Amino acid sequence: MFLHLRPALTLMLGFTLLTGLAYPLAMTGLAQTLFPTAANGSLVVQGDRVIGSALVGQAFAAPGNLHPRPSASGWNAAGTGASNLGPTSALLASDVAARRVAWQAENGATPAPIDAVTASGSGLDPHISPATALAQVERIAAARAADPAAIRALIEDTVEGRTLWLYGEPRVNVLLTNLALEAAFPMPEAAGATSE
Repeated sequence: MFLHLRPALTLMLGFTLLTGLAYPLAMTGLAQTLFPTAANGSLVVQGDRVIGSALVGQAFAAPGNLHPRPSASGWNAAGTGASNLGPTSALLASDVAARRVAWQAENGATPAPIDAVTASGSGLDPHISPATALAQVERIAAARAADPAAIRALIEDTVEGRTLWLYGEPRVNVLLTNLALEAAFPMPEAAGATSE
């Protein structure tokens, strides 16, 4: 019996070391060398403080900020997920209708783009469509006492294209665009900070 057991145990130990230790360490080292920002969570640092990740959505509610998609999880990274409500759900229809009314109250009579009134699958989507971003220009410009054309140009400059020119849709990263807005058009002193 030991004659058959010895090669099995040797193979198990060898493959455990190879696939459980050597391979993960090699991939971690390769990722840290070639893609250090992505390997460490695409963290966004301001000064000496981490203020977020370019891959994780945050709640921005101040009028001078670009607002993200709604989140079924309340932007809680510990409990991410969708609402799992289907297209025939009365609760989903009610939520979308309420979000549409809120959108139009904030952004004028502009029709609400679909991603402005529906939550993402993860609840932490860091991006919105260019249409949703550009539909917020007037509100942001008014809050920042800035020229709407300049706000529009800044947002258009932050549009990210398809990955490898093939995958996904053009999108706007909400956190990075809000940082760019704050740098280019700081909030007037009387309006206070825009950290929320």
